[in-house]
Amino acid sequence: MISRHTTDAAPGRSPRQAVPFLLPALLVLAALVLYPLVFSVFRSFFDSSGTEFVGLSNYVETFTDPRTLTAFRNNVIWVVVAPAAVTGLGLVLAVLTERIRWATAFRLVLFMPMAISLFASGIIFRLVYEEDPNQGVVNAALVGVHDVFVPPSAYPGARPREGAPFTATPDGFVGNASVQPGSTVLVPLVGFSPGGIPKEARSVSEPTAGTGEIRGVVWLDVSVGGKAGQLDPLERGLPGITVEAVRDGKVVSRTTAGDDGRFTFPGLASGDYQLRLPPSNFALPFRGLTWLGPSLVTPVIISSWIWIMTGFAITFIAAGLSAIPRDALEAARVDGATEWQVFRRVTIPLLSPVLLVVFVTLVINVLKIFELVFVIAPGSVQEEANVLALQMWQVSFGTGGDQGVGSALAVILFLLVAPAMLFNIRRFRREQS
Repeated sequence: MISRHTTDAAPGRSPRQAVPFLLPALLVLAALVLYPLVFSVFRSFFDSSGTEFVGLSNYVETFTDPRTLTAFRNNVIWVVVAPAAVTGLGLVLAVLTERIRWATAFRLVLFMPMAISLFASGIIFRLVYEEDPNQGVVNAALVGVHDVFVPPSAYPGARPREGAPFTATPDGFVGNASVQPGSTVLVPLVGFSPGGIPKEARSVSEPTAGTGEIRGVVWLDVSVGGKAGQLDPLERGLPGITVEAVRDGKVVSRTTAGDDGRFTFPGLASGDYQLRLPPSNFALPFRGLTWLGPSLVTPVIISSWIWIMTGFAITFIAAGLSAIPRDALEAARVDGATEWQVFRRVTIPLLSPVLLVVFVTLVINVLKIFELVFVIAPGSVQEEANVLALQMWQVSFGTGGDQGVGSALAVILFLLVAPAMLFNIRRFRREQS
């Protein structure tokens, strides 16, 4: 009689045979992941020195610290905005690049930022968003576009010399004393580099006013040999300066200084007038926006992360697009569906598993964001751009030096990331089964 021995183990799947191959990886995993995790949980219940048990005090401090609450708020902004933006942008670009001849090259270019470390990318974007338009690319572009539509003033920063009869107001520099037709007015200006005076500017001389007109001269009063507030032949006029004659609060005449700085208001009725230099003469040039200031630093860092991670989303979504049955798309087009309807009602539903995996993976990545915030945000605004990972590092190893609270932050961060990780793991197992 022949006995049959059955076994539940499939050929080639003996657990005993797998242990020698898995053991090195399990040891490394335990040393690099499991031990730090257990130690961080244990350490979070002790004080900064690690000698006194404090229970949940570190967690209470975490949820009452204003800096940590700011980090929580910024992490919420990151999770809500960044993964959705990258997934949506990656979907649109993946669908569009299917229709161009050089689709692979285009996707390769978009994927290239992934080859750069986040630290190096942070340095690049720190320079891109620099406030000085001579260094920051974004502000240089903004200034160029702005100056096309709103030309800069001719004499930025210039102002009447101290002691001159003019007062600064929101409407410009206004003369203190009233003038009548037949008068002459001297307007000495300072605060402007002589090298910036136009080449056509000529030497100044005192004008003489006729009946029914007001004449004057505006010049850069910087001659070393002359006397302050008085005309000097070595000094030059400021051509192009706009001067207004104001009566009863209204501008009744406007004129422009010539090459020698002289200006004339002809045909004025008798009465009292005030001369005014409008602020458009002296407005400082547009220097762009303070991108790395408290109000814009978080959107700026998110935009840089979107630029980096869009290539990742395109790669995964493009792979999912290649697996979509073309028959379904063609059938929808034959039935009269527009391209938008095909995209919305066929492509997106078929891609939903891929989109969900990409979105969840990006959420995990966002919750752990550290390098970009650390590098891009200047020290003066780093508190406004703070996130949990950066706060954990600052509390543990920075100025805080409290590894008890830092460990509590690490545990909280792990608890926030764990659900997304478990979701992805379950989905992968479901797809493989």
